[in-house]
Amino acid sequence: MQRLFVLLGLLVLVIAGASVWSHYQYANSLLEFDRLPVKVTIPKGTGVRGAATALQQGGIRVPSRLFRVAARMRGDAERLKAGTYRFTEAMTLKQIIDRLVAGDVALEEIRFIEGWTFAQIREALDKSQELKHDSTGMTEKELLDKLGIDAPRAEGQFFPSTYHFTDGTSDLEILKQAHRQLQKTLDAAWERRPADSPLMTKYEALIFASIVEKETSLDSDRGKIAGVLGNRLRKAMLLQSDPTTIYGMGDKFDGNLRKRDLQADTPYNTYTRKGLPPTPISAPGEASILAAIMPDTTDALFFVARGDGSSEFSRTLAEHNRAVAKYQLKKNRSKTKKKSQ
Repeated sequence: MQRLFVLLGLLVLVIAGASVWSHYQYANSLLEFDRLPVKVTIPKGTGVRGAATALQQGGIRVPSRLFRVAARMRGDAERLKAGTYRFTEAMTLKQIIDRLVAGDVALEEIRFIEGWTFAQIREALDKSQELKHDSTGMTEKELLDKLGIDAPRAEGQFFPSTYHFTDGTSDLEILKQAHRQLQKTLDAAWERRPADSPLMTKYEALIFASIVEKETSLDSDRGKIAGVLGNRLRKAMLLQSDPTTIYGMGDKFDGNLRKRDLQADTPYNTYTRKGLPPTPISAPGEASILAAIMPDTTDALFFVARGDGSSEFSRTLAEHNRAVAKYQLKKNRSKTKKKSQ
């Protein structure tokens, strides 16, 4: 009998020791990772056993039985959240289970750049390997209808920014977020519209902002350019904007804007048609939207690029012609000279 008690005592000690060792492994021992970083996807409806398998297949050497026991003893076996997780450093089993319970999933990102066209935005969406491509094959009109956007074109309807999402998110959801952000930004700026603004609607403001966006990337000139274009609108002058004309040329534009291009009439050629073009020509950022709605006060009616990113502003045609001769014709002569050398 005494021997039996001794054996039982030893068994208890072994079990207790194993329990202590298991807890130590669970809380303190870093698991082996086949590589770092590693990305693991836990599908929806996956149980604790399937989660352990997914971790192992992803390259994390998780003791399957210990994982299951630990999750159940914590009361978390039914609380593991589906999603894609990114691990950038080795972790303990406790830390991994904590991540799965918290749903601390990996966030992917996609960025739309100020001045991008809708075609460029759609190209960026199509290239993303993490997004679900629900818009594939949709025409522009079908896409607008699906998103509930009341606009003649998709151009300019999506705010340029960085958007974060989880793996498998629909590309339509990203576009919804971008459109909501555009509306929020445009609405806030429109509230500050001055009484003498030549812009009658928020859509006109969006069109105007898209032109300002393409005319300069220099913050110090943005408000001045908006002021010049606003002055021309008030006086019913032609805007004579190269970016609108280039946009109207589409694939015909080869990088050089020629005199014949300025004379070829399209709905976007502001050398041949007065007023704003029918739609935006790009995705304007917040700075361009604010500049379009609240431009700088100026008496200038003309501007020309200096060639260094900035612009020269003029009040009269004579001043403007001198500026063109100084900056544009000089630049053209320099190009011709380089080609002949």
